[in-house]
Amino acid sequence: MKIMETERLYLRELKLEDADKLSRVLSDPESMQYYPEPFNMKKVEKWIQWNMENYQKCNHGLWAVVLKNDDTFIGDCGITMQKIESETVPEIGFHIMKDFWNKGYATEAATACKEYAFEVLHYPKVFSYTTMKNIPSQKVAEKIGMQKYKVFEKNGEKQIVQVAMNDKA
Repeated sequence: MKIMETERLYLRELKLEDADKLSRVLSDPESMQYYPEPFNMKKVEKWIQWNMENYQKCNHGLWAVVLKNDDTFIGDCGITMQKIESETVPEIGFHIMKDFWNKGYATEAATACKEYAFEVLHYPKVFSYTTMKNIPSQKVAEKIGMQKYKVFEKNGEKQIVQVAMNDKA
């Protein structure tokens, strides 16, 4: 089921049959360098299952990111509820296969997710959260209009939280 379309992409619900394709990004050491470790296949399947549960529970999750012109699966992007210190907030996250980095796909998908968070889900704010070392993700957050919200420590590592406000809320 398509959730949204952009100029070059569409986002749809993940399904278990996507595990092989999604593992190309979630199991890649370079793509997952800001995570504790790359995912094995069992963890990729659990990731998809978690998102399928989120679709039911929250009406959102991470969705498959697919190129419109040839139906190539290039990663995931979406909105998940994340606990950041004592707050549980909607967070935009993404994982794009490295063959598709630096082509604006993460920004395009994240922009669509931000609009969806505001216009469909009516969230007053949406967040991005990553380690201080993950400069590429911070740049995507800035490109979609997010600003620094706070820095905190988790598992001995500094994390940065960025936020965008819904102007219409």
